[in-house]
Amino acid sequence: MGHKLNLVVAIIAVVLSSTVIIGPYHSFVKQFKELGAIIIPYISSSQGHHHHHHHHPQRKHPSKGDPINICDDFPPDFPPPDTNTTTTFCVDRNGCCNFTTVQSAVDAVANFSQKRTIIWINSGIYFEKVMVPRTKQNITFQGQGYTSTAIAWNDTANSSNGTFYSGSVQVFSNNFIAKNISFMNVAPIPRPGDVGAQAVAIRIAGDQAVFWGCGFFGAQDTLHDDRGRHYFKDCYIQGSIDFIFGNAKSLYENCQLISMASPVAPGLRVINGAVTAHGRASKDENSGFAFVNCNLGGTGRIWLGRAWRPFSRVVFALTSMTDIIAPEGWNDFNDPTRDQTIFYGEYNCSGAGSNMTLRAPYVQRLNDTQALPFLNSSFIDGDQWLQLY
Repeated sequence: MGHKLNLVVAIIAVVLSSTVIIGPYHSFVKQFKELGAIIIPYISSSQGHHHHHHHHPQRKHPSKGDPINICDDFPPDFPPPDTNTTTTFCVDRNGCCNFTTVQSAVDAVANFSQKRTIIWINSGIYFEKVMVPRTKQNITFQGQGYTSTAIAWNDTANSSNGTFYSGSVQVFSNNFIAKNISFMNVAPIPRPGDVGAQAVAIRIAGDQAVFWGCGFFGAQDTLHDDRGRHYFKDCYIQGSIDFIFGNAKSLYENCQLISMASPVAPGLRVINGAVTAHGRASKDENSGFAFVNCNLGGTGRIWLGRAWRPFSRVVFALTSMTDIIAPEGWNDFNDPTRDQTIFYGEYNCSGAGSNMTLRAPYVQRLNDTQALPFLNSSFIDGDQWLQLY
């Protein structure tokens, strides 16, 4: 019990401390109104309250003098009955339906089910670390909007035996979908150079994953786009250092990419952030990040990417960039031998940060033919799987 209270106190401290949280992160958390109403039921319900009962949501009856029943505005006849292709589980912190935690709903999904299990998650912040194992395929997390539904935890590389294990949510299964929900890591925001402070919001390590209208909130290493083919559409992704990293093959369309690195005074040449760190290690790996029709802004003075591994591959196309992008644009991880093998391309981008005249020599200004393979879902073989969703 003690550690849960400590977590809650830490989260309240983070939420209330505008010196730690800057910009969108702070306003995002402020949009979760009545923080106490969110946290107190979490503490009381976390004491083994994970039982579930399908099809018959229990409605808590108001006690004497209790003016309202918190479940009254809950949709009637929810969750809907199973079909041949879908099963719906329902998660609500207040106990108005099957489950009070996201993890307990995941645990109840049948192993290797051919049906899609829609885990419908009611508004609120769910303070829990969630793991979707390889055996739980075809799961959808359906939130009520990325500014009103979130899963949050506060592990770091130090607290979890490595960056790769620090994710608030970790997904190892195939065919995962998330809609209208946020993934947050609320660990303290590190300074550049801090050791062990990397704090992942989500790690996505299964194939054929889709994120629609989702939010990703953290600082260093927010989104671990680890491996597999993934599609991100209309998402909001915030961080400071390498905040989209991994070795997946992913297409990001119409996404907001927001740097929360500390503001840098005009004229200073310091770099304090990077959007991407793609981890392709050999020419035989079929991976890369493609950003199409995105908006890139925020604070700091940052690179579009740095070459975490020698064959790092990232393309920005038709993307608007503010002046937070440093003129050289990219970094080879201070290893000039990587300049021959990395693939960093830009295509028809706009905004003050897109000026390519001072770009590093290995950066490619792509023509129409070179850009084409990166511009739509064929980059992730979407014709084979994406339209099924």
